[in-house]
Amino acid sequence: MTVGFIGLGLIGGSIAKTLRRVSPNTRIIAYNRTRSVLDAAREDNIVDLAVDDVDKRFAVCDIIFLCVPVITMIDYIKKLKPIMKPGCILTDVGSTKTEIHEAVHAAGLDDHFIGGHPMAGSEKTGYANATDRMIENAWYILTPAENVPIQRVSEFSEFISSLGALPMVLNYKEHDYVVAAISHLPHVVSASLVNLVHELDSPDGTMKAVAAGGFKDITRISSSSPQMWQEICLANSENICILLDRYMRKLTDFQFAIRNHDKDKLITYFTECKDYRDSFSDVGGSLPQTYRIYVDVPDEPGVIARAATLLAENDVSLKNIGIVHNRDYEDGVLRIEFYEQDALDRGIQCLEKKGYTVHK
Repeated sequence: MTVGFIGLGLIGGSIAKTLRRVSPNTRIIAYNRTRSVLDAAREDNIVDLAVDDVDKRFAVCDIIFLCVPVITMIDYIKKLKPIMKPGCILTDVGSTKTEIHEAVHAAGLDDHFIGGHPMAGSEKTGYANATDRMIENAWYILTPAENVPIQRVSEFSEFISSLGALPMVLNYKEHDYVVAAISHLPHVVSASLVNLVHELDSPDGTMKAVAAGGFKDITRISSSSPQMWQEICLANSENICILLDRYMRKLTDFQFAIRNHDKDKLITYFTECKDYRDSFSDVGGSLPQTYRIYVDVPDEPGVIARAATLLAENDVSLKNIGIVHNRDYEDGVLRIEFYEQDALDRGIQCLEKKGYTVHK
């Protein structure tokens, strides 16, 4: 199989790296506007053929991933149309789908296009931050154009599953409404909250200094690319504005209950919120599964080294370890993250055996 990539940023690079890991014999052709990125991908043995233009060299591809902004995608669609072979699947990784589907329809490629949205990512950007586990256990929404044969959709869904992601097929209009609620609106809310605290903070930055787990968790996404989120807001403006209206009414309801000291309303709001949030699965979805524990230790020199050494002696691999100096909704001062469930379970076992108190 030959797979083409137009764009090797965070998502394109991660899919390419994943493909190389799970299917090492797949031939990968890639184009990227910045040559140094292609050189890095060649050095990593991710890309077999790095090209300096989107041309007939992509004619051998069985699948072509468009991993560039929507505005740029439309230009590449025009280039690809005369060179794609029959049966080639054209897909993308964008977080909005209406514009790209309309462009595909205008180009007469409704029998080739299956839109894709891997619901994974990071506040970091670029190929340098791409990993071969980025889309593992993440929902990967597929939005087939109307003339793509069902068999081709099924085959592409199996291909996405082989990369470790969880495919889900949706109509592209439904997709844009769903992601406006669970992805785009949260980014707008996060950005608004960060900007509000920035405006209210004292000259010596007291609010920033004491900002702890709760604030950091719900605003982490504000570190994402400003340009990307500008483009998303413009591309999905209608759905985002509809949901912003609904959200502002919710905030008004909260404000009314708080101002009037309505204890019953407040407990109902927070109980309904907790029950629904607690029903979310930690396996799959738009957030990667986290294998994390907190350990009660004194905040003193050597505690990290002692815990890390204990785990290493028991052949337990760590993803991250560090002291939590500013805690909010977190138990234990030492935070340890693992790559997988098995490592988590064995880590807990060996730590508890040595007398550590572990919060799971």
